[in-house]
Amino acid sequence: MESTDETTENVDIKITITRATNMHGKKAGNVLSFLRMDLNGGMLGESEKRTVDPVAEYIEYDFTCTFPCCNEVLSLSDIPHKPVIVTLTEVVPEKKKVEAKSIVLGQAVIDLLPLLQGECSFSSTVVLHATHAAPEKGSTPAPITKHPTLDVCVSASAPLLTEEQLSTSNLMKVSLETAYSLPDTFNQSFGPTAPQYICTAVMEVPCTAEKDQLLLFSEGQLKAGGHREDNGRQRKRAHHAHLAPGNHFLPGPFFHTQPIDQEDGELTSLEDREFRNEAETLLNRVSWDTEMPCFLDAEGVTRLRQKITESRFWPLEIMKSTIANEKSGATSKLQADEDPHIPCHGVAFIDMGRLLYPGVTHIRGAYTIQPYSSTLLLNKTRRNISLLKEQLKPGASKDRSGTATCSAKTNTGKAKDTKGHVKGTGNQSISSVTDLNGSDPIPPDRKAYMDFRTYIIIEITLTNPLIPKTSSEELARRVKALIPPRPLSSGGPNKAERAVLNFHKQVGNVVKHILEQYEELFGTRLKLPNDCNQELMMAQLMGALNVSGRYFAFKEQIKPTVVKFVRDKMQQTDTFTEQQDLHEFVSKLYVDLVDEMHVALNKIYSNGMEDDSPDEIHLSTSHLKHFAREAQLIGDYHVAVQYYQELVVRHPRDPSHKFEWGNLYMQTGDYMKAKMCFHDAVAVQQSHQPSLMMCGVLAAMFNDFEQAETFLERATSIEPPSLVAWTLLGLVQDSQNKSILAERAFLEAKSLLKAKEASNQTHKAEESDVDEENEKQKGQEEEKTIPPTSHSPNMKQSDTETGDTVHSDPKEKVISKSIYTETLEFLLHNYALEMAEHALSMELSSKGNHSFHLACVQLLRAEYCSAIATLREALLRVEPVADMWALDGHCHYLCGSFAEAQGSYERSLDFPEQPSDTHLVLLRLGSIYLQEEKFEQAKVTYLQACEKSPSCLTWLGLGISCYRLEELWIAEEALTEANHLNNQNAEVWAYLVLICLRRRLRTPHNQSRGGIGPKALPETSPVDGTRPTPWDPGRYHRGAPTTGHPAGAAGTERQLPSQLSPLSPHANSGREAGYTLNWTPANRRAHKQMTIRTQIHIQFKVFSSPAMHVFLGGMWEETGVPAENPGRHGKNMQTPHRQSRI
Repeated sequence: MESTDETTENVDIKITITRATNMHGKKAGNVLSFLRMDLNGGMLGESEKRTVDPVAEYIEYDFTCTFPCCNEVLSLSDIPHKPVIVTLTEVVPEKKKVEAKSIVLGQAVIDLLPLLQGECSFSSTVVLHATHAAPEKGSTPAPITKHPTLDVCVSASAPLLTEEQLSTSNLMKVSLETAYSLPDTFNQSFGPTAPQYICTAVMEVPCTAEKDQLLLFSEGQLKAGGHREDNGRQRKRAHHAHLAPGNHFLPGPFFHTQPIDQEDGELTSLEDREFRNEAETLLNRVSWDTEMPCFLDAEGVTRLRQKITESRFWPLEIMKSTIANEKSGATSKLQADEDPHIPCHGVAFIDMGRLLYPGVTHIRGAYTIQPYSSTLLLNKTRRNISLLKEQLKPGASKDRSGTATCSAKTNTGKAKDTKGHVKGTGNQSISSVTDLNGSDPIPPDRKAYMDFRTYIIIEITLTNPLIPKTSSEELARRVKALIPPRPLSSGGPNKAERAVLNFHKQVGNVVKHILEQYEELFGTRLKLPNDCNQELMMAQLMGALNVSGRYFAFKEQIKPTVVKFVRDKMQQTDTFTEQQDLHEFVSKLYVDLVDEMHVALNKIYSNGMEDDSPDEIHLSTSHLKHFAREAQLIGDYHVAVQYYQELVVRHPRDPSHKFEWGNLYMQTGDYMKAKMCFHDAVAVQQSHQPSLMMCGVLAAMFNDFEQAETFLERATSIEPPSLVAWTLLGLVQDSQNKSILAERAFLEAKSLLKAKEASNQTHKAEESDVDEENEKQKGQEEEKTIPPTSHSPNMKQSDTETGDTVHSDPKEKVISKSIYTETLEFLLHNYALEMAEHALSMELSSKGNHSFHLACVQLLRAEYCSAIATLREALLRVEPVADMWALDGHCHYLCGSFAEAQGSYERSLDFPEQPSDTHLVLLRLGSIYLQEEKFEQAKVTYLQACEKSPSCLTWLGLGISCYRLEELWIAEEALTEANHLNNQNAEVWAYLVLICLRRRLRTPHNQSRGGIGPKALPETSPVDGTRPTPWDPGRYHRGAPTTGHPAGAAGTERQLPSQLSPLSPHANSGREAGYTLNWTPANRRAHKQMTIRTQIHIQFKVFSSPAMHVFLGGMWEETGVPAENPGRHGKNMQTPHRQSRI
């Protein structure tokens, strides 16, 4: 404050009152009056006496007062709560006396607060309120139709605060409203003979780095109940001892009611709302309705933030005293005692921690009043000195009308000085010791606060938040700096793609002219004569092309295309200085041109031709996602990666596929590749919430908490708001011991959960109303069609009994919904075990059932026995659901207890609401049936899976079941469907071979045998029946062993191949990851290649691909590209006269 005062000590404030309007004196006629201006008990000046204009009813004063800003009269901390008082006095002349009589007509108040808000000058119109002065005898005051007003202009010679000071300072407003549910000692004050009581409250806040400001709220008036406090009532000024009644209220702000569930204090639960409604409506109360502003400079703001961090609970002490004692000075007896007994001494602890939430500038709530105890005060606030006792001691300020006094900062209130304070006082030392030991008896007048649950409502506002909230734009900028967005691809092909397309076009032109030359020589015959020599025909064709000049035309025509290919596709524009570098580049160019030639030839001979391949299954995106997820669940990670690769190539701008790909690597424990996938998804779409959340989770796993908070805060700023993102942010902040910030994140998540539950309840209520209307309509129709005798009372009774039996002995819900369970589901789905365990620990500390999620975590950690025990214990005391039985089945299945797994799976499928992983349940249940040779049940199970979510494995299981049941035709059809979905499954081909052998179809048998690779067959042949399960149904955890080796048994673990790499974060194509943009499923690729080879053989039998390869290679040799592998020729691959500069 001293530094701030030094900057404003030379600033003068000038107040000018130009005129007063609507003036009416005590007597009719001209009014002679003058103005007086006072500030903080001292007079600033008086105006000249002026006469009112009777026609216009105004007085021109032009009265100006100038005073320095910071002096012994006024400081910056006084400006908010010490206004300038202007008094209008009328001079009434007396006939018999020389001196005139002065009568106060009105009083106005000028607030200087705008000067602290950055303004250098402002104008306002203030109202003159009448005082309580008695009218003169015999005078008849004129009726007032309008209140008189003063036109005021306030200016400062310079800004009181610089821009920097204005941005770092703050203005705190503390508003004390009402205390409810008073004890009987307060209620005895109502009555004609009862003494009048007032209540006083005191609170201390820092104003500078060295001073504290004591806020004293006195004159709390007792009010009778029977009604609620008015909504929109005005706030009172803190200093109104010398003010007219009309100036007690602030002109602008009002009190507005707020829903209880939106308050920040205590007593906000559903159980407390009924109590509060009764207390705020029927019972007596104490009302202050007073607002006290406090100015805090930059150091004061820092100290306020520090004090809240050290202790978030601040005491607000309350006492009761009689008005008679206040006027007679009876409090001097209390002040004479060093340890006075304060009547009805209570304390409310205000939770100031919410002011450290980012962007929060307002808190309001109800706080319970507890009996004052030094032990309680020490435990809550780390101080044991009562503010009221300090105020009542000799030498303290005696202004009890609502003050804000500054005192030097001392350490007597801290816990570390408790011992010294106890030794330095007499009676107070004994009281403090007993309080610390917890044996100090509570007086009855204080204990009544606990019995009646008395509470007080307080509101605190700030002009600027203590912790600024980061804007969504700033968060987006930070994420963009961490993960640059991938630029959108242009609508057409780029330069490299155009170069390749031009090369394809030139290859097509060459092929066209060669075919014309071929037809001129040999005609259009498809079949060649038996005695025809192919090499001789090739020589004749080459000779004809050279004689006609077409060969050289082709060579010159293709040269520019190759040059563009080198410059645009291969990005080579500089001349080679080393011969070895030139040889290596030419070798690479030769390989690339040959590859592109094959692509061009395939395009030429596949267009417009009928496909002689079998019907192809064109897999949609949903099919690929389903197959990828299935392969991931059963542990076939290599196949899952292939499906995700194809999804990414098909939809390069869709971040969800890359997110699921990262989910796969999270399951395998390869967190670096998972991080690449999630970052790649964010690069594609900067606002993809799931990927941002997983980026934050992985950053927290690597202890990079700054990046983790950046990603998660960005996820919380995206619409619609995510409950999971807020909870994850709270978990990350809680792991760093940022308790206040974590609390804020959890509160935001809980509010979103409440809104979600309210929306669900509304939706269910609407659905139930629609169902009731439909039932009523059906009942009315049945009454019309069915005779009344058909309604048997026995049937109604049986229905009622059935309903009673169904709903009897209700159990607790197995899955309790909370912010942590919602987050657990997200983390468990993405295999983030470390963060899931943290969320589970938070959930275990709260009320509710946690068995299901605890078992899920234990299952992912491969603790199957613990998971089974947790589920068995939960089944005895909670209401089971389908997911719970399915989880129990997975645990038993992975332990090798197939009989128990079968029972659990069957129970999970009996529920009306099917399990969330029904596909995996059906696959594993079907494999168990096959193992137990229950082929009919296996057939039904696999058929159900084929109807719900068909895949190669479901059709394979159905085919095996039908094969075992000797239903060969159905088995063949099912296996054919499986082969269409995936023709790389060796077991499908094996069973097709078995069916062909059984039906004695030798040709298909040979063809099927050709589709099975030597290493593609399973380890155990399905022919002898020793391997009844057709595939590994997978593991439910990361890095699980393959089927046939239960947990604990010897077996190899199925891990993702080390050579498999994810898609590059800058995947402008899939070629860098080992695949092309036209990547197609295996079944389509095989059929397509077979079709191309057949078409080339039919249409261009003489000019097979090798022949065309030699011909085009010869032309490239003429342009600087060798026809064969350059490695064979060494330095002699080009003659000097044929080299061309690229």
